[in-house]
Amino acid sequence: MHRVTVIRGDGVGPEVSEAAVRVIKAAGVACAWEEAPLGAAAVQECGTPLPPGTLALIRGSGVALKGPLLVEKLGSKIAVAGGDGSPRVYATVNAALRLELGAYVNVRPVRAFEGVRAHAPRLDLVIIRELTEDVYSGHEHAVGADAGEAIKITTWAAAARAARFAFEYARRHGRRRVSAIHKANVLQLTDGLFLRAAREVAGDYPEIVFDDALVDSCAYRLAAEPGAWDVILAPNQYGDIISGLCAGLVGSLGLAPGASFGDGVAIFEAAHGAAPGLAGRNLVNPVALILSGAMLLDHLGEWSAARRIREAVRVVLRDGRTLTPDLGGAAKTTAMTNVIIDHL
Repeated sequence: MHRVTVIRGDGVGPEVSEAAVRVIKAAGVACAWEEAPLGAAAVQECGTPLPPGTLALIRGSGVALKGPLLVEKLGSKIAVAGGDGSPRVYATVNAALRLELGAYVNVRPVRAFEGVRAHAPRLDLVIIRELTEDVYSGHEHAVGADAGEAIKITTWAAAARAARFAFEYARRHGRRRVSAIHKANVLQLTDGLFLRAAREVAGDYPEIVFDDALVDSCAYRLAAEPGAWDVILAPNQYGDIISGLCAGLVGSLGLAPGASFGDGVAIFEAAHGAAPGLAGRNLVNPVALILSGAMLLDHLGEWSAARRIREAVRVVLRDGRTLTPDLGGAAKTTAMTNVIIDHL
């Protein structure tokens, strides 16, 4: 029996979370589901977007299945009490959750599926993004009334840790190439350091090809020759932007799963947001979080169930008869989930 913390999330979060849980149950994996509030729902229930009890539950289980959050509704900063009594301040709830739990890298596999209209029908790559630094670290401030300033932070330790994760991931999953993305020709001290750290780590993995590309060149080549990539290693902001681009290339953010990993903790979540305009309408595509659930099962060692879930998703998308509106169909969320379960 696996302990899994479930965060239903906001907006369409409860709908896609329910779909993912149903599919995992139907795959025959025994889990003890422990629900915990986060985000807007947690503000209503606990008076804070990130309750200490939620962090404690995830630390105890080591694994969380998380729906998307309405982060823009929660104010500008999230404060979490530190061990010395002084607050740690984060820009968003997502950042607060990941960093409080020690997650330091985000993994987003992106692949095209037969039956889904895509700009890049053969795309199959993985984006690995460092999570703790870069301009997303939240260190920004006003400079007078008419200017703002953000600090881009890069350290050797964080860059090398993310790079080693990327090469280990490539080795475990049979990937043959890791490409570091940067703008070191301009940002020589920050992106230059990120690139140097990746190059040094690459020396420990001679069986894996290593190369690098400027972020603007990467964006162009993803559009022009998307099949040229395998594993992309990127700093926080570039990785986030590239993930969105790649989701568009395969046809929908609703097909893009993801996970954030730290030492002893893993958070599985879709790449898309809470989509409040779709909330409660039973129209959201559940595939991204269902595939995130398959990643969760891989993490738990339930590889057979994970393979069956991916195959069921593949068959339903190829068949094309029960697709949600973002994929050009008219099916409800529950209907698409039911058909995926039928194909298990």
